[in-house]
Amino acid sequence: MPAITIKNIPEDLYLELKHVAEQHHRSINSEVIMCLKRSLFPVKITTEERLNSVRSVRAQIAPDLITGKDIEQAINEGRP
Repeated sequence: MPAITIKNIPEDLYLELKHVAEQHHRSINSEVIMCLKRSLFPVKITTEERLNSVRSVRAQIAPDLITGKDIEQAINEGRP
């Protein structure tokens, strides 16, 4: 199986990779492979699957949580 050596990894990137690998109960090497797979071979979802996902999230949001008046006030507060 081919191997890759990665040099000069920034410390913060390495620490985050290590942290994520620990969360997933993987070695750093296995986590790098998973990151590459997700990046190079993304899971493609259909338009219908995307819409169902959006509808599911939307159903969890209270319809009167933010009113048009709230939005207008936030816009006006952000202006000098």
